[in-house]
Amino acid sequence: MLGASHMLLEEPVRLASVLSPAKPKVFPSLTKIVGTLGPKSHSVEVIQECLTAGMSVARFDFSWMDAAYHHETLDNLRKAAQNVKKLCPVMLDTLGPEIQVHNSTGEPIELKAGNHVIITPDISKAPSAEILPIKFGDLAKAVKKGDTLFMGQYLFTGSETTSVWLEVVETSGENVNCLVKNAATLAGPIFTLHVSQVHISLPTLSEYDKHVISTWGSRNSVDIISLSHTRSAEDVRELRAFLQSHALPDTQIYAKIENSEGLDHFDDILKEADGIIISRGDLGIDLPPENVFMFQKTAIHKCNLEGKPVIITRVVDSMIDNLRPTRAEATDVANAVLDGTDGILLGAETLRGLYPVDAVSTVGRICAEAENVYNQPLQFKKVMWHVGDPMPHEESVASAAVGSAIKVKAAAIVVFTFSGRAARLISKYRPTMPVLAVIFPREGSDPSKWRSYGTTQARQCFAVRGVYPLMGSTDEAETGGLTKEEYGIKLAVSYGRSVGIVKPFDRLIIFEKIGDSSVVKIIECEG
Repeated sequence: MLGASHMLLEEPVRLASVLSPAKPKVFPSLTKIVGTLGPKSHSVEVIQECLTAGMSVARFDFSWMDAAYHHETLDNLRKAAQNVKKLCPVMLDTLGPEIQVHNSTGEPIELKAGNHVIITPDISKAPSAEILPIKFGDLAKAVKKGDTLFMGQYLFTGSETTSVWLEVVETSGENVNCLVKNAATLAGPIFTLHVSQVHISLPTLSEYDKHVISTWGSRNSVDIISLSHTRSAEDVRELRAFLQSHALPDTQIYAKIENSEGLDHFDDILKEADGIIISRGDLGIDLPPENVFMFQKTAIHKCNLEGKPVIITRVVDSMIDNLRPTRAEATDVANAVLDGTDGILLGAETLRGLYPVDAVSTVGRICAEAENVYNQPLQFKKVMWHVGDPMPHEESVASAAVGSAIKVKAAAIVVFTFSGRAARLISKYRPTMPVLAVIFPREGSDPSKWRSYGTTQARQCFAVRGVYPLMGSTDEAETGGLTKEEYGIKLAVSYGRSVGIVKPFDRLIIFEKIGDSSVVKIIECEG
């Protein structure tokens, strides 16, 4: 329990400010917003509005629609990004070991509480209120009497009626007889079956996922893969090897934790993955509701200490149908920011919700307000303590850069990097100002190859809290004969002024690596 000295809010100041008119915010929140693109966010116009509203990462969920549809959406994303002059990373979300019921009839299925329904692997059967066929033959071997199953088109939110809880009564051969616990209407083409706290003998990286990655993913050089239902560090290593074998060595892996197995092996998964997604949909089914918050806080804390991005999901479900979130949802978003999350992932809110742009802008405003009272000094001390003494050189200089930026009230921290690692290291210490990462080519690299590589590294930075990447150059025609440092500063200042975060006479902290050393400088912008 934190003492009174660690309170985030000073009551007389903050409560009074709540009643004051909000100041217009030119620059988006430091917390990143991942938007899932789909039917309601497919067009160039809507995607462009989402990018302008603050969407930093575009997610493509391959449990819905086919590759052709996603490719069309990606083309629209590229046009939109070009129109607003923004880079936007592509996140491919895998299907994983998901058990599905394909509703071949297309008709809604009404289930009544107290009735029984048979789950069978016999897919020749038409789905009905009495029998539901699945493409998995070992369910009867995996479950036992009393186990809990969940089924629905969308994950259970607590208020909608399109999801059903089932209790296993008995198994007979390959069939599982279940008691219906609540009345529900299963609607749509696909229902997902989730078995609570039971190991399902399906691979985390399915054959379908391999096909999608090796075709659509490889062809489009995806920046990030969200590995659904990650259960062990070996799952991450398997995907890493698969990416290497399909010419995607630079693609990052974000492990999606959404079941008790992933929770049990979280520390090992964190070491292997490039980032973590806390998927509270399935996780909220696998865990008792009262335990979800503790895992969220603990997982975010561990990711922060390791300096790896962490993103949470399922925050403003009510905005699927409503223009405003509930008070509880708004508080939930703010608390996630105060806990230290790097990003918020919007799923159905932007994919099929009625107000995708409003969902992005509303979450962004909540994040920005929470950032104003984020306890950066406490987080700084925790990371310093975790890194230990003596500190590695790069950690020492990165922490010094953030500390100096806060002391001199710098408008931004400018980082020169070729891989994005230095920018992520700065973000680890949670500066209160944006980090402008100028991505330069590595000395001696092939300029033609670097452009593709460097753009990937730049886009990936958009998933990290507070980091905003810029593409640098060493081509004399582009730099105008300026030194690397002069050109990088000019580029950062120009961008900073264009988005309203850098003004005349503002101070900037410059963080760069020279030889084997990392150095920090303070400069003042010209009037």
